[in-house]
Amino acid sequence: MDKIDRMRAFALVAKNASFTAAAQRLGKSARLVSKYVADLEDALGVQLLNRTTRSVSLTDAGATYLAMCEPLLDGFDELEETVRNAQTSLQGVIRISAPTGFGSVRLAPSLAAFATLHPEVEIDLQLSDRRVSIIEEGLDLAVRIGPMRDSSLKIRQLGPMPLIICAAPAYLARAGVPQHPLELANHDCILDGNMSEPALWRFSIDGEDVAVQVNGRLKANAPAASAQLAVSGAAIARCPAYTVARELQSGALVELFSDHRVTPYVVAALFPQNRRLTTRVRALIDHLAGDELICNAGV
Repeated sequence: MDKIDRMRAFALVAKNASFTAAAQRLGKSARLVSKYVADLEDALGVQLLNRTTRSVSLTDAGATYLAMCEPLLDGFDELEETVRNAQTSLQGVIRISAPTGFGSVRLAPSLAAFATLHPEVEIDLQLSDRRVSIIEEGLDLAVRIGPMRDSSLKIRQLGPMPLIICAAPAYLARAGVPQHPLELANHDCILDGNMSEPALWRFSIDGEDVAVQVNGRLKANAPAASAQLAVSGAAIARCPAYTVARELQSGALVELFSDHRVTPYVVAALFPQNRRLTTRVRALIDHLAGDELICNAGV
């Protein structure tokens, strides 16, 4: 039995916490996968997994082995893929996570173009407004917007993402037009539940980064929802530029404080530091970095 097969079976069982799920991924029986893992443990002389009738978990030795064998498996996969792709087109699955709004409006068309160029590549796009764990979810790549807090991931910036303060003409006619960011304290504002500090809006005032405390009865956890609440005239919103570009053009929304914009957020591709990128994932990242939909996301 090939040691790579044993390692791959173990890694899939560990990441899925299930022999059955690992067997499905490998296209083999759970009994055979269990044998692969048992043979690997016998060869190493250590127990890698704790098994009960209801759960599977890593031992300390198993966690160490997993951390070291995953880069080896990725390297082996890349070796095979590189040789194969030298003669053929890109192929295989790419699993991607992205925010719901941006993923639907900007990322999906870019992925469709990439899929057209590479017909043997399968793309699994998983949209969520929560910050999923790339490693725990078995993803190859995440596209995110905003401050990049996860130091365990490599980051490649793809483009800028300005945050726009805006309101509908109906709201401004009713509540008045604020002339300075500090006047937001006297207005209804829509709070973004995805932000770490939703009630603190930052501005560049006289060359300094100033945090302004805002208040509001409305809170949403998706930028598109905040934009639509603003369009309805309910309150003032702070939205990524891509969510309000059409509304600003049509006049359904009016930008406020354009002279006080803070340094924009960025759109970035994130991937595990200890994982060697496959050729297809590198090709996709290069594609995204050169796509106007992504690298000029604020337009």
